[in-house]
Amino acid sequence: MSLYDKSMGKEARASMEFAEDSRDTEWQHPSYSALLYQGNVKWDLLHPFPQQPIEDKKIGDEFIANFQKFIEEHLDADAVDRTGEIPDDVLKGLADMGCFAMKIPKEYNGLGLSQVNYNRVLHLAGSYCGNLCALLSAHQSIGVPQPLLMFGTDDQKRKYLPRFREGAISAFALTEEDAGSDPRAMTTSATLSEDGSHYVISGEKLWCTNGTKADLIILMAVTAPKVVRGKERKQITAFIVEMNTPGVEVVHRCRFMGLKALYNGVIRFTEVKVPKENMLLGEGDGLRLALQTLNTGRLSIPAACTGNSKWCMKIIRKWSNERVQWGHPIGEHETIAGKQAKIASDTFAMDAVWKLASSMADNKRFDIRLEAAVAKLFNTEAHYAILQETLQIRGGRGFETADSLKARGQEGIPIERALRDSRVNLIFEGSTEIMHLFIAREALDFHLQHIGALFKPGITMGGKVSALLNMTKTYSLWYPKLWLPVLSSGHFGMSPPLNKHMRTVARLSKKMSRVLFHKMAVHQKKMAEKQLLINRFVQIGTELFIMSAACSYAHSLLSSQSDEGAGAPDLADYYCREAQRRIDQLFRDIGSNNDKATVKLNKQFMQGEFEWMEDEIV
Repeated sequence: MSLYDKSMGKEARASMEFAEDSRDTEWQHPSYSALLYQGNVKWDLLHPFPQQPIEDKKIGDEFIANFQKFIEEHLDADAVDRTGEIPDDVLKGLADMGCFAMKIPKEYNGLGLSQVNYNRVLHLAGSYCGNLCALLSAHQSIGVPQPLLMFGTDDQKRKYLPRFREGAISAFALTEEDAGSDPRAMTTSATLSEDGSHYVISGEKLWCTNGTKADLIILMAVTAPKVVRGKERKQITAFIVEMNTPGVEVVHRCRFMGLKALYNGVIRFTEVKVPKENMLLGEGDGLRLALQTLNTGRLSIPAACTGNSKWCMKIIRKWSNERVQWGHPIGEHETIAGKQAKIASDTFAMDAVWKLASSMADNKRFDIRLEAAVAKLFNTEAHYAILQETLQIRGGRGFETADSLKARGQEGIPIERALRDSRVNLIFEGSTEIMHLFIAREALDFHLQHIGALFKPGITMGGKVSALLNMTKTYSLWYPKLWLPVLSSGHFGMSPPLNKHMRTVARLSKKMSRVLFHKMAVHQKKMAEKQLLINRFVQIGTELFIMSAACSYAHSLLSSQSDEGAGAPDLADYYCREAQRRIDQLFRDIGSNNDKATVKLNKQFMQGEFEWMEDEIV
């Protein structure tokens, strides 16, 4: 069953069906977040909090120390922002260190870093230079290495992976002028030659990050259609393309409000001949490849955002102690105190989330599609809010450029650059809005699997009866459990404040699942249209996951008895208290909201009824 109904337009239905056919249809491994939406807190999936193996941590420590020394000595982040270029000697130095082969196994001449260590590197890069972070992340999180490792043949791996240790840079080409979040609108074509030896690719790709520097790219193109369930269905296929192939042309380098050195551009393909053996995964499997690659690839952004948030903490802690107004350091004034308490607790929660999700990715025994999406959604939004408050606390010095500050003898703290560079994180690798839709679809999968059989095309009356009986059996066992109280918090195995918060998570998970089921029963297949309503459930589920991660992380730091985790339970406690307030409000808004008026007013806006307000403007 898809999240659509017959009242949708033909094109909308077709696009949603297309996306539905490309997603993973089964959960072969457990997901803590998915179970939350079923009213089930599977605490053993998160606790004890995963610890990085000692030997793996040593490997990461050594590489990160060298990486930090190199960028501090050779990379001027303000100059990169000013010139719009990462110097060639820096790119060569990064290549010599193996930065373009961090996650590539040693058998292919890579460094073989774990997901945790790789994200630790991006965490550090994110604290210093957004342009550097984007270069490394776009190359290895979504560029050629990741999908090639996941889906490439042995021959493809032996041919291409060793090149990245030599400094080859890669990119990912999916988006087109009229094909963004709706890949069914893609027009770039790949036509099989008459002798079947190669494909001829023609079209144009937009916003291909690293595309203007890349040696190799993953390209998505439309191949010959196939008949799926009696309907002709467009096929999107992935290819490895050498950028020096005749017919490949970088026609424009895009420039943005931030990330001034982002090597992002428009790439044109004019009858480009690509060997058939360069097809990755299989014909028509391109979108599935992209979605599965992003499940892991999305984790780099939450790590980088956390690194930059920690940098913000350092900046404002120093400033709010030094800056005196009305006889007191500004940090002692409650208005600033409220901002800083939230910054500290949110940063702690962000740290817990990326570390947890990265460890799950290394473990290979978790389905992390929801955890990765939640990490990306939460950390990018929290980080941007932290940067906004950091600028506000620094005042005019936050708005002033680092170069201007240095020119007048002040410390050149580049908050305005960090704010510009970070804004795109709410768009990269799935915008905030797309993340809400993605999480909603996966969160509702339990219900859609059981209800969907009733609405399968061509189902017989006997089939419907059988599906109804199975659905009734499932819900008769599941639904009553949602009303059972959570009597004890002791089994969570932590200190009293943290145990109490996890008991709250368990209680609210049951409530969320009940209310969601009730709303689905009311709206049925029209639920897909209720995006404002669905978004509230997504936010509740996100908050519950973050609360869980923060509590488990705080307990692990407390148990380590090291100075590094001092105050961790206080940070988790504060975050959970604030999160519960937000969740309570979300539940109230589910029951009583202004959604109908919102939709009505938007329709008036779209139809130009308020055009009269656009007077006396340029």
